[in-house]
Amino acid sequence: MENLIALLIGAPLLGAAVLLLGGRRLDKVGHWIGTLLAGASFAIGLALFADMLGRSADDRALHQRLYTWIPVEGFQADMAFQLDQLSMTFVLLISGVGTLIHVYSIGYMEHDERRRRFFGYLNLFVAAMLLLVLADNYLLLYFGWEGVGLASYLLIGFWQHKPSAATAAKKAFLVNRVGDMGLSIAIMIMFTTFGTFAFGPVLESTGEASQGTLTAIGLMLLLAACGKSAQVPLQSWLGDAMEGPTPVSALIHAATMVTAGVYLIVRSADIFNAAPDAQLVVTIVGAVTLLFGAIVGCAKDDIKKALAGSTMSQIGYMILAAGLGPIGYVFAIMHLVTHGFFKAGLFLGAGSVMHGMNDEVDMRKYGGLRKYMPVTFVTFGLGYLAIIGFPGLSGFFSKDKIIEAAFAKGGTEGWILGAVTLLGAAITAYYMTRVMLMTFFGEKRWENDENGNPPHPHESPKSMVIPMVLLAVGSVAAGAFFEFAGFVEWLEPVTGFEHGHSPLSAAAVTTATVAVMVIGVGLAYVQYGRKPVPVVAPRGSLLTRAARRDLLQDDLNHAVFVRGGTHLTRSLVYVDHTLVDGVVNGTAASVGGLSGRLRKLQNGYARSYAVSMFGGTAVLIAATLLMRAV
Repeated sequence: MENLIALLIGAPLLGAAVLLLGGRRLDKVGHWIGTLLAGASFAIGLALFADMLGRSADDRALHQRLYTWIPVEGFQADMAFQLDQLSMTFVLLISGVGTLIHVYSIGYMEHDERRRRFFGYLNLFVAAMLLLVLADNYLLLYFGWEGVGLASYLLIGFWQHKPSAATAAKKAFLVNRVGDMGLSIAIMIMFTTFGTFAFGPVLESTGEASQGTLTAIGLMLLLAACGKSAQVPLQSWLGDAMEGPTPVSALIHAATMVTAGVYLIVRSADIFNAAPDAQLVVTIVGAVTLLFGAIVGCAKDDIKKALAGSTMSQIGYMILAAGLGPIGYVFAIMHLVTHGFFKAGLFLGAGSVMHGMNDEVDMRKYGGLRKYMPVTFVTFGLGYLAIIGFPGLSGFFSKDKIIEAAFAKGGTEGWILGAVTLLGAAITAYYMTRVMLMTFFGEKRWENDENGNPPHPHESPKSMVIPMVLLAVGSVAAGAFFEFAGFVEWLEPVTGFEHGHSPLSAAAVTTATVAVMVIGVGLAYVQYGRKPVPVVAPRGSLLTRAARRDLLQDDLNHAVFVRGGTHLTRSLVYVDHTLVDGVVNGTAASVGGLSGRLRKLQNGYARSYAVSMFGGTAVLIAATLLMRAV
């Protein structure tokens, strides 16, 4: 069965090649080709999954080596793949949810004349993401990592005729390059320390490296994760990336790309377990981003940007859990998968609303849509209940486990992290209830589009509705399935697992989680359910105004990096002109002046040369006589 691993990547990669190189002759069938090949990858993944289930827990890892990628003496890099329980979980998520998004895109992009190219980019992204999670070494993972960055740039800026989309794509690309530097440096340190960058030898040899080296590797891996997973301080690109088509938001910013950082940390668990300082920083980054994204999501009127803030916050939960070590690795992945279902469903639901509202994204111009879009309302509503942690739905099981693990960290740190996760749960319930009420409830606040056409909200076509329904099923059932089907036992051989020692019982944590959820829902209902929603947003408090501007993250980046870089460049130019050029030009001028004076001695007159010779001879005779006299 291991010979099938390469086909997981090969199917969507073939689709990308055919669609991007095949030309306009494939315009009418390109979307079907892309969708079928993504579905083929999912089918292969299911076959491999069935085979894996038939094996014992310690015999489930499969390896496939295709060829030596870089055959240099002392530096061997293989094109080789590793399929174990962790990578299989990602394979099914990427190919399964990815296929549903392909199906959804058939209807969503129906009238786009560049639809074939769009599906080619989708296939390219799926292939790169699968390469990332199937690689058996960090260098090949880096190759997939960069492929994901390229594909996301192409998809975010797909509507490049819009300046905002082109700018958003460039911003995402540049910010991610900062994180990518971290991954490249980590790989260099690994090679100089261990002589290899393959997962097995590196992770098995952590005991041979110094604490400082492992901490450096861990921090560089975290920097890479911050870039891909939009964590503080590299989170500024995610909100702007909503300029891409909505299926892109669902695929990249809900189910796959933004979870790559979580995968990287969990895959490198042995490094972080041996570097507690790096592990602590991971936890802090997750906790800060958890609250940062939630606060931003509370103030956004753009439905997609509100969901983007939510994504940032939920990934923060996963990063925090990954920073807890063996207590939280499994639950980070569990929440990652459940989040893939309900957040992809929420983004597709937002796209369905936009489809019926002339591409309007301002929730203040929605209202009352549940009567006109009943299927979208129900599927979006189930995703909403899942993300706020409504008892029995998927988010309840996965997020509740992370909150328990945070308290189980123990000591003051455990209480602080537990309080942060509970506060995040309350804010999540608030901003998601706000989205729900402003979109589907209340009075109609519809406005004509820029061409004067009134909106005619209606249910989306079946190609869009069916993926939304299937994702809603996952939003409802995935958490309970993982809870009772032994998800912890499934991942434990790869990630390890410890129960920890929580000062609170599981029942107490669950009660607190449900209580803060109810409080968040209640506050949102009082503010947006019992009062009319103004079409024009009120000025709001200082915190609200800051949250609308992403808590001034772009202002900070502009002040520190753009202006700081400008001043630094000007200073360097001044130093170059005055000091460097001064030394160079001064030296040249001195040599030129001296040569000009010496040149006067070579005037071509014989009498001048005779006088010089006579003078020199007289000096030599005088010096000789003086020396004898002495």
